[in-house]
Amino acid sequence: MPRRNHSRRGHRAGRSNPQAPRSLPRDGAVYYGTQEMPGPSYTGGAPHLVRRIGSSRASKFYVCPGCNQNIPPGVAHIVAWPRNFGRGADDRRHWHRHCWERR
Repeated sequence: MPRRNHSRRGHRAGRSNPQAPRSLPRDGAVYYGTQEMPGPSYTGGAPHLVRRIGSSRASKFYVCPGCNQNIPPGVAHIVAWPRNFGRGADDRRHWHRHCWERR
């Protein structure tokens, strides 16, 4: 018979919820690894929020706005979106790393 490390009434019995669910900011800045950087020249260098996406998390095709080429699934890349203008996280663009560096 397997050993139980908790009571049979359930692991939540007698405990209240210590944290109520919170709504996340629309700009996505709450996620770890998000950095603020100057944006591309066509935005006048306006601040952008930038997140690096690893190859294991890249699961779809995207088109890089820097070179207008595909970013296939399984390729690490950059996701950037404007901080102060536009629609926030709805304006995310997926860039090749080298395209973002020479923006």
